[in-house]
Amino acid sequence: MNARESVAGQRRRLIPILDWLPRYDRRLLRGDLAAGVAVTAMIVPKDLGYAGIAGVPIQNGLYAAAAGAIVYALFCTSRQISTGPSSSLAAVAGGAVLATSLGGADAAQLVAGITLLTGVLFLLLAVLRMGWIAQFLSKAVVTGFLAGSAVSVTIGELSKLTGTEAEGETAWRELGSWIGGLGEIHWTTLLVGAGALAVILILRFRWPKAPGALVLVVAGLLASHLFDLGAHGVSLVGAVPRGLPAPVLPSIDVMSDHISAIAIASVALLLIGFSQTAGDARAFAARHRYRIDVNQESVAQGMANVGSGFFQGMPVSTSLSASSLNESSGARTPLASLTTGALVLATLFALAPLFSELPKAVLGAIIIDAVVFGMIDLPELRRLHRVARFDFLVAIAAVVAVLSAGVLAGVVIGVALSLGWLVYVTTRPSIPSLGREPGTQVFRDVTENPDDETFPGFAVIRPDGGLFFATAEALEDRVRELRDSTRPRLRVLVLDLEGVNFIDSQGAAKLTEIEEFVGIDGAELRLARVKPPVLAVLEAEGLIEKIGADHLHGNVDRAVEAALAAPR
Repeated sequence: MNARESVAGQRRRLIPILDWLPRYDRRLLRGDLAAGVAVTAMIVPKDLGYAGIAGVPIQNGLYAAAAGAIVYALFCTSRQISTGPSSSLAAVAGGAVLATSLGGADAAQLVAGITLLTGVLFLLLAVLRMGWIAQFLSKAVVTGFLAGSAVSVTIGELSKLTGTEAEGETAWRELGSWIGGLGEIHWTTLLVGAGALAVILILRFRWPKAPGALVLVVAGLLASHLFDLGAHGVSLVGAVPRGLPAPVLPSIDVMSDHISAIAIASVALLLIGFSQTAGDARAFAARHRYRIDVNQESVAQGMANVGSGFFQGMPVSTSLSASSLNESSGARTPLASLTTGALVLATLFALAPLFSELPKAVLGAIIIDAVVFGMIDLPELRRLHRVARFDFLVAIAAVVAVLSAGVLAGVVIGVALSLGWLVYVTTRPSIPSLGREPGTQVFRDVTENPDDETFPGFAVIRPDGGLFFATAEALEDRVRELRDSTRPRLRVLVLDLEGVNFIDSQGAAKLTEIEEFVGIDGAELRLARVKPPVLAVLEAEGLIEKIGADHLHGNVDRAVEAALAAPR
């Protein structure tokens, strides 16, 4: 392969469209075009709402949708993923806007800056292959965080439905402010808002396949025109410019004055967005029997956010609902995403001014529907309550944190909860006592099998997980507990190390200490099922030489039988 071919190959790997577009099978064109049209009809009205959640002008949601769909298609390896704004990403961006108290053009600059930084972080994630950082947000924390954000956004939209004013630094205070202002309800606005909410909910439950948001936008525009709602005091969205803005970097002043809020929001968007992207892309690839490059997907998402930020858009990522519609409508290549992007651009150039007559109450109903049904995962909360009560409590704590401290502070608290949960679980490994199943050589948890055979003066335990600085003390505490409670006195300690696949110097030193303090009372230490990497560390520590190779056994039964046969 010559140098030119090598460069061309690298270019195709970095920009996959250069590889698949020249070989495009025209038989797939109808399905890709149909999918692009279907997704556009779905996302345009929703993206207006997502912009409202983020606290930016509604056209900025369409800027993000167009840039995200087109740029993602250039760099992606997934054939069905649809990339654009989402309720969860918008809630994080909106949390930053609320935390900084910015509005208007400055809010748009802030969100664009967050979007750009998120894109850069995605690219760094790809270059450094650091996808593992997404694990710093546990599923329980994410579930609670999104639910809390949905409730917070819903509370913020209530004033649009009633035509009243509400303010507050937290969701609780804003709710109290809204309740206190109900005496000033604008009844025409309430009629429009309640009607809009009723329509979209009826469509969702009676005709779930109907494009509820699109129906509501069209109905709202017609009602606004026919009944001259603006003249009757109903607040309207206001002027929406036609076309795309010129690409521009966000204001340096806005970025520098609010760098902490931008950084926190960007990291949160990265953690949430990456976990969505990787999981959804793998699911579609498995279903259609092709392979995706998760690293390249990070590049694609990063470039999509960079593109969105340059055009004053908002954060974008995988949309599962849009991707599912994309797939079911016939999408088989990223041409469907290009079609979506082109149609959103056409909407901006041809139809954008029409949205200026949209009642804010209708937009509020769209937002409430999007966050309640897109971010509150009741089945997952019920599953957590049923399967792991601790995880459920962590999720509820995340909900309360968001409502009490705000979405942006909730991100920090969520990460802290995840790390705290990790430390808690890591430092408290399971170390069950084992007994022998009657008539066999199998040793198992004696708590679950109380009729299993045990041996006077013997303690047989199995540490589960790595033995290192964070878990070494837990093992020592367990052994001391057994030494003090074993009757007659402890004379044999058997450690089944089958579950230990990693040990560090502190863990090896701790085993040596355990051998020494049980030996003071005349007890002996025997090890069973030691894995080669662990054995190498114990040999370097000198423990194997100290206890003797004859105290090293292939399974627990041999260790117990050898101890029983040893002279006393």
